[in-house]
Amino acid sequence: MGYFGALDISASGLTAQRLRMDTISQNIANVNTTRTADGTPYRRKVTLFEERTGPAMFDGYLRSAFKGDNLGTGVRVARILEDQAPFRKVYDPGHPDADADGYVSQPNVDVVTEMVNMISASRSYEANVTSINTTKSICTKALEIGR
Repeated sequence: MGYFGALDISASGLTAQRLRMDTISQNIANVNTTRTADGTPYRRKVTLFEERTGPAMFDGYLRSAFKGDNLGTGVRVARILEDQAPFRKVYDPGHPDADADGYVSQPNVDVVTEMVNMISASRSYEANVTSINTTKSICTKALEIGR
């Protein structure tokens, strides 16, 4: 793996984790949203990652087959899914969105779970930054050998 490949992999991780943190922030911001544009409570969103594949050209696949290395080129967000867990029911007969029995459907967002996910995404982001800094340091040291 070359210098730019290592940087590219870490950069893809930074981008994916930033989008994950944005999604988690959106979930936390909508923890009390009982009515969205479609009339239902807010549904928690989850990011789904997948491996970013190499060049989609024939020579890239051919080179990979002969070298025997199936190294990925990073990660990307495949899609953002809505969590299909049931909504929480809270008894509040005075709420404008209460049903006939006085229950309000609350979003399926748990703030504690979201904060744990935010910490995990933040740590993953920091790990990618550390990887970029280490790669830069290795390159700098290699250039210093030639002096």
